[in-house]
Amino acid sequence: MNLIEKAKKLPSSPGVYLMKDSSGGILYVGKSKNLNQRVQSYFQNSKNLSKKVEKLVSHLKDIDYIITDTEFEAFILECQLIKELKPLYNKLMKCPQSYTYIEFDMADELHTIKLTNEMSENTSSLFFGPFSSKNTVVKAMKGLKELYKMECNHTYNRKSPCLNYSLGLCMGICFQSSAVDKHNQIISRIIALLEGKDTSILQEVKQQMIDASIHFDFEKAAKIRDCLTALKSLLKKEKVIEFTKANQNIVVIEFLNDEQLKLFLIHRNKILYNHIFNLNITNLKEIRQSVKATILEVFKIRESSPSDCINKDEIDEANIIYSYLKSNACEYLVISDDHLNPVNHHQLERVIDEFLFSKIKIKQ
Repeated sequence: MNLIEKAKKLPSSPGVYLMKDSSGGILYVGKSKNLNQRVQSYFQNSKNLSKKVEKLVSHLKDIDYIITDTEFEAFILECQLIKELKPLYNKLMKCPQSYTYIEFDMADELHTIKLTNEMSENTSSLFFGPFSSKNTVVKAMKGLKELYKMECNHTYNRKSPCLNYSLGLCMGICFQSSAVDKHNQIISRIIALLEGKDTSILQEVKQQMIDASIHFDFEKAAKIRDCLTALKSLLKKEKVIEFTKANQNIVVIEFLNDEQLKLFLIHRNKILYNHIFNLNITNLKEIRQSVKATILEVFKIRESSPSDCINKDEIDEANIIYSYLKSNACEYLVISDDHLNPVNHHQLERVIDEFLFSKIKIKQ
């Protein structure tokens, strides 16, 4: 059977497909809500394929697949297989990425912004991230430095203005103590932005973009637009990180059809448990009790523990889980560490009961 015929026979189900070379090596791992449609698309409308995809197809000798119950599981499985197998074309078809942290060093009189690949134990620094796209971080931070004239190219404590000051890129921290205070205030506002406490910088950046357009400086307006887009992307990623840190135990229910639901129990970025339950009008109470018992057993009643930072090995799955929870595909319940404290056992049972009673019903 040739590959086109094989692609036509794939199921119209969610899952992961693995593209192989003549020796059986994995060239590419992909995921889809509909395996049949997605894989067939590689062999149709070749004019619309990129050069890299055309090259992939030319080396393709076999296709394997793994069916999943949900699109969410396909996303997670794809992520795990790419990390495990490191297929050549997954690396070639994606922009080069390295995990990056933004470090605000507050130790010296002049506060600074740095980019780093690792979090240090520097107690005078604040870290945000990890962010999966270094280009996005660079574009956002460089754009802010230019817009707020934070690009000094003199060592601090010089007595004369630097070259960037004459070019309008430095506010004068090289020779004015008042500029140092202003610089530090801007640093504090950027930190507040990343913490989600003050978004006024976004409005100021947007206004500068509008002003540049009004004055027909479209090149400057485009650069500011790119900075604004990058900032919004970082804020979205920071929301994912904060959500994952704050909501470590999650019960998720997705209805596969009118008579089946799938239960996921998630801790941080890991799926601890998944199971399909069949529903009918006579077994709803029994199913709710079974789901409740499973939740209590898997998460255990334990003393609460402090939330750890999300590291770069967890961020990809954390992004997938966050997007899934915020979609319309599922219903979820966050079980806090306080709920898992043995003292609050009865409160936890009540919270679970209320959630399950409201969500596990026969759809009319």
